[in-house]
Amino acid sequence: MNWITNYVRPRINSIFSRRETPDNLWTKCDECGTMLFHRELADNLNVCTNCGHHMAITPRDRFTSLFDGGIFTEVEVPAPLADPLNFRDQKKYPDRMKAAQKATGETEAMLVARGEMGRTPVVACAQDFSFMGGSMGMYVGNAIIAAAEEAVKLKRPLILFSAAGGARMQEGILSLMQMPRTTVAVQMLKEAGLPYIVVLTHPTTGGVTASYAMLGDVHIAEPNALICFAGPRVIEQTIREKLPEGFQRAEYLLDHGMLDRVTKRTEMRDELITITRMLMGEPPAVKGDLPAPAPIPTEEPVTEDAPKE
Repeated sequence: MNWITNYVRPRINSIFSRRETPDNLWTKCDECGTMLFHRELADNLNVCTNCGHHMAITPRDRFTSLFDGGIFTEVEVPAPLADPLNFRDQKKYPDRMKAAQKATGETEAMLVARGEMGRTPVVACAQDFSFMGGSMGMYVGNAIIAAAEEAVKLKRPLILFSAAGGARMQEGILSLMQMPRTTVAVQMLKEAGLPYIVVLTHPTTGGVTASYAMLGDVHIAEPNALICFAGPRVIEQTIREKLPEGFQRAEYLLDHGMLDRVTKRTEMRDELITITRMLMGEPPAVKGDLPAPAPIPTEEPVTEDAPKE
């Protein structure tokens, strides 16, 4: 009995027991509830293959899909004061920053990079909503100014991907001052005659919408993105009326003239290449590269020895 209990039964249980599946292999779509395999979802740029719902994507993953070969160079951003107001609510502000940095692996809520997109040199910056809600603080203001200065120096267009809940309350009035600062940065691009293209992703709200996110030459949004200053719930509570279906969503804003395009994420790169080259006065992008023609071998003339006399 001991042999059966100690060896045979555990062996049978190990063979037929349910094996644990790693949690990161499957992702559930928030819209339709479909379970999506992580590789399939990543290949589709975090867009549900069943219903087309656009999930969150990190700036690095976005840049990897945007730039040629996924190659880009980060632009250095000046670091602001760590905690200018010594702010504390339930946690100290530096502790919140450390937690966000550990969770995302990023320094702050915006990433700035330069590279080529369809052989078109561009500067791009993207907000990370997973980093404290993508909130606009002094670092984000410095990042946009650094991106604008880099674009002017290299004479490249600037593409900005917005995703934020508004200003960062832990920095108080200093965060609100980033609205005029970034407006000046956008004006630098306009005076230099360089395109400024804004891609509004879900969600883009608050002071971000009231400043640099709505100052572009072209405004493109991802499908069903929430774009507003005050959210629908706040407006409904204020006016005490029911808002229209899809109010403040990308498609609603497109119908009412606040956006130029609503483009799927999987088609965004080609759309940006076309618009950027058009605004820069360049010819259409080459869709595919053909190998260089092989050199034609040159045959040396055959010389016959002259007959001896």
